[in-house]
Parts: sequence; C-alpha cells; structure tokens
Amino acid sequence: MDSALASDQAAYLPATVRVAAKILVVGHFAVGKTTYVSSLSEIRPLRTEETMTEAGALTDDLRGTEDKTTTTVAMDFGRLTLSESLVLYLFGTPGQQRFTRLWRDMTLGALGALVLADTRRLEQSFPVMAVLEEHGLPYAVAVNHFEGAPRFAEPEVREALDLLPETPLVTCDARDRTSSTHALIALVQYLQARQTRSSQEIV
Repeated sequence: MDSALASDQAAYLPATVRVAAKILVVGHFAVGKTTYVSSLSEIRPLRTEETMTEAGALTDDLRGTEDKTTTTVAMDFGRLTLSESLVLYLFGTPGQQRFTRLWRDMTLGALGALVLADTRRLEQSFPVMAVLEEHGLPYAVAVNHFEGAPRFAEPEVREALDLLPETPLVTCDARDRTSSTHALIALVQYLQARQTRSSQEIV
C-alpha cells in the first residue's frame, strides 16, 4: 500500500532542510516493517520484495502470517520530514536471521532504531536487539498488534524482552499512519533525551 502522501511534488526536499537522520525499522520476519515504512513515508517507498520460495518456507516462521507471499530481501526505504530543517530517512531491514550481516551494515550512520515486535513470537526479537546492542545503537520497541495475537500488560512484555527501564515500549498498528507516528515520536524523544544527557555530561 503506497503512502497517501506520496506524490511527485513531495519527492523533493524543501531547501530549508539542514539535518538528515537515519532511522532503522527492524524486527523479525513478517513483523510488519514494510507496512510500517509505507504508512509513514511521504514519498513512494522503495521496496525490495521478492516472492517467497519453498526453500525459504522451510526456514521462515510463518505463524500468524500463512498468507504472506513476499518478503524483503534487501531493505525498505522511506522519508519523513519532521520540520522545515529536519528530515528522517527510514530504512526497513529484512527480517530473516540469514540477513544478519546486512543488519550490521545498515547500523552504520544510524541515529537509532525502532524494533517492531509480535507478541506471538517475542523470542524472535532477541537476535535483532543483540545486533543493535553490539553496535551501541539506541532503540525503542513497538509491539505491532495483529488480529488474534495475545495482549499483555507492559510490565510483562518488558520482562519477556528483558528491556532496560529507560528503553521506550509502545504499541502500534503498522497499517495506521497516526499509530505509527506515535511510535516514531517515542523513539525520537528518547534519542533527544539521550543526546541532552550526553551534552550535559561533556560540559
């Protein structure tokens, strides 16, 4: 689904933009990363989806997504202008662990990451978060609600994912622009707070 904001006119950045920040949208296979980037991007998102093969079906966990027929094989890319001077570039990563090397490459130059999670497969978020922590990349977690997926209280999800107290945890519907925006705001506010603390410590 292409963004409702995507248009030829929106393809060009305003001349007033001075700062561009790279944000990763990460998570395990079939957690909604492509949908999330598409719901937020103000330009027609770049997708690298290919038809799933029988070989992939042997290794990819299709629980709850049995109708899924395509998968991201490189990345998704979108753009969101936050103000006259600031723009975010959104990079969605492929979800399968066989793309771990690509995950590591994509952390280079990133300001932070939003980890999408599914309550049916929370344990599959650990490899993704491990890569982010290995590279010192701060992140927030957004539980993407799927129809029929179990709902848990925030403390339960925090404990299951072993999150630090300061790591933001929110819920979202990756199909909904407003909901996706709120999740992104939680991440940006967290990154801003970290930057402020770092500046104060240097002074």
